[in-house]
Amino acid sequence: MNIQDLKVLICDDSMFARKKLNMTIAGFGVKEIYEAADGEEAVAKYCEYEPDVVFMDIIMPKITGLDALRQIIDKYPDAKVVMASSVGTQGHLKEALKAGAADFLQKPIADDDAKTILENAAKGVL
Repeated sequence: MNIQDLKVLICDDSMFARKKLNMTIAGFGVKEIYEAADGEEAVAKYCEYEPDVVFMDIIMPKITGLDALRQIIDKYPDAKVVMASSVGTQGHLKEALKAGAADFLQKPIADDDAKTILENAAKGVL
């Protein structure tokens, strides 16, 4: 699979963060990019589109990114969810990985980090 063939879901309550990551990922040639503004919407969009990769903020309204991760992994055990946070990451990191996250990134997400995640997902090694 090529990066361009991936379906990506971006989940963040910050519209600015979503748009920035969306533009970065689109710049890599990805055509199917979906967005969610909270954890509840993230779960619904995952179920609707079944993306290949999810970039999920931890701190979000309605339900947290960690709770959304748990719900997604519960229904789709092979889901590739990459958690992102700028807040006190050590505790969140362990919790996210224990809950089934494929990886964990520090916010703001660097373009190179996003590209590496997408390349790994395309190769099936995420």
